[in-house]
Amino acid sequence: MGDRMAGEFLASDEKQASKHPDKALSAAFVRTVSNPGKYTDGHGLILKVDKSGAKRWIQRIVIRGKRTEMGLGSASLVSLAEAREAALENRKLARAGGDPLQAKRVAQALLSFEEAARKVHAIHEPTWRNKKHAAQFISTLETYTFPRMGNLKVSEVTTADVLAVLQPIWLEKPETARRVRQRIGTVMKWAVANGWRQDNPAEAIAQALPKQGKTQKHRKALPYDKVPEFIETLTASNAGDATKLALELLILTASRSGEVRLAEWSEFDLDKAIWTRPASRMKAKKEHRVPLSKRAVEILTGAKALSDGTGLVFPGTKFGKPLSDMTLSKLVKGLGYDVDVHGFRTSFKTWAQERTNAPRDVSEAALAHSVKDKAEAAYARSDFFEKRRSIMNKWEQYMLATNATVARVG
Repeated sequence: MGDRMAGEFLASDEKQASKHPDKALSAAFVRTVSNPGKYTDGHGLILKVDKSGAKRWIQRIVIRGKRTEMGLGSASLVSLAEAREAALENRKLARAGGDPLQAKRVAQALLSFEEAARKVHAIHEPTWRNKKHAAQFISTLETYTFPRMGNLKVSEVTTADVLAVLQPIWLEKPETARRVRQRIGTVMKWAVANGWRQDNPAEAIAQALPKQGKTQKHRKALPYDKVPEFIETLTASNAGDATKLALELLILTASRSGEVRLAEWSEFDLDKAIWTRPASRMKAKKEHRVPLSKRAVEILTGAKALSDGTGLVFPGTKFGKPLSDMTLSKLVKGLGYDVDVHGFRTSFKTWAQERTNAPRDVSEAALAHSVKDKAEAAYARSDFFEKRRSIMNKWEQYMLATNATVARVG
């Protein structure tokens, strides 16, 4: 009787497969489909799309006379090709009298944290921006995590294990510790998505770790008396016109890289020599006016000839895309200066402190820094615009001087 029922189920499966030909789905469909439902591929493989938008693979299969469904993982982690391969192997095993579910349980039980981490690394590696990021993911786990919990089954890792990994470096190496915690969490989320555990211990330890102090990364800056020389070297270089103009404008206006690279023509009033940056592009999320010196206006006038029609002041090599931050950094390094692009803001600040009598509030406003004291900020309504115009004009004069000697600014 059991054999007859199994035969009927297998026949039913064959009939269903004939309705839904093998490899009916495509990778593009899997990536873009959003309507809730079940979408059949072949060998009982089904893509299930939930109302929430979550997608997962299931397989309808007859195992030893019993029809069942088995999960093959999230579609965001398991590709169509991988799901097809797994479904085919499961079907072959079932037709030979084996039990794919039992085989899966055994495989899961033997998976260690290190094995899981290396599998996650392989899955995500194609999505990383460069090989360095991919290497850093696994190297930090090899250094700090695998020695302590690499041999533990991924289902048995506890918050105590994660805590033991992080505590020795949490305060001593805060940035590294945060990255290690994030990477452990990535592995655990993958384990949760595969149904191997219910929680992510990397998130559960938040209250057990002490508060880290803020770490200030100091950017390499060029001494202000060397900036005029840099401007001269930049102007004479063979770099692209857009890159040279963007970098010079960045220095003259003491701006951040993104503020210049993403600038659009709609932000400028060249007749009034004012650049109004929208709040959406400012670190402080507040609109900021920048007074433009004579040379800054000349730079922008020259940049108009480079327009690609998209509205970007400094377009990159790809249509509609701005210059990249790396392009500016490479230019600075290529000219022989081992400094950071952001460091030119420090050059300006130091110059303002040592060579002018401008109040601190004025130079801070020129850098678009927020007033940190809430009580003071409540009364600070002025943006010192006219005073900033004066100091920025003096900064330009200093940059364009044939030597680095200028009178103190009153």
